[in-house]
Amino acid sequence: MPVRSWFPTQIYCEPLQPKGLARFNAELAEECRRLRDFDAAGRRWSKANYPGGYTSYASMNELHRFSSTFAQLETRLLRHVRAYARALELDLRGRTIQLTDCWVNIMPPAAAHSLHLHPLAFISGTYYVATPPGCPGLKFEDPRLDRFMAAPPKRADAKPAHRTHVTYPAEAGQVILFESWLRHEVATNRVEAERISISFNYNWS
Repeated sequence: MPVRSWFPTQIYCEPLQPKGLARFNAELAEECRRLRDFDAAGRRWSKANYPGGYTSYASMNELHRFSSTFAQLETRLLRHVRAYARALELDLRGRTIQLTDCWVNIMPPAAAHSLHLHPLAFISGTYYVATPPGCPGLKFEDPRLDRFMAAPPKRADAKPAHRTHVTYPAEAGQVILFESWLRHEVATNRVEAERISISFNYNWS
């Protein structure tokens, strides 16, 4: 082939564990809702910065340090993050991968999460706790999009790898990992139920 692919953007998606997810997610969902009820500062911040929804991002974002349930999640995520780092062929130079931030997102009907990235981390991700049928997935943007300049649009039947956006469905029990510089968003939740996810960042030291 005269044309080769270089500089790939790789996204990881895998179930957290082979079994026992329903019970674990039920525990997580209950704790996420209790946290929302308790976290007055988070509700105030969300009202101004996360319209219609709730996130503990600016108030309680180290939940793995204070909750045994979230500490269990940290333990179960680690093998996935290590596998992803190996797939990326990262040279960690003998340092360890550490979970630095871990927070809750609850999206009731009409809530959305605008386009953003995760600075000061190298791997970020989402774990899905509750995903009612029809709730929005996680939409990623081609990182070269602002450099396309005069390029024509992609064909409607373009291969997935050639498109400017890709959306991963939100499925309870799934772990999605991506490099922290990759911009992403969640469209408006148009179903009459809450979408619950846990977001996190990793660093190496």
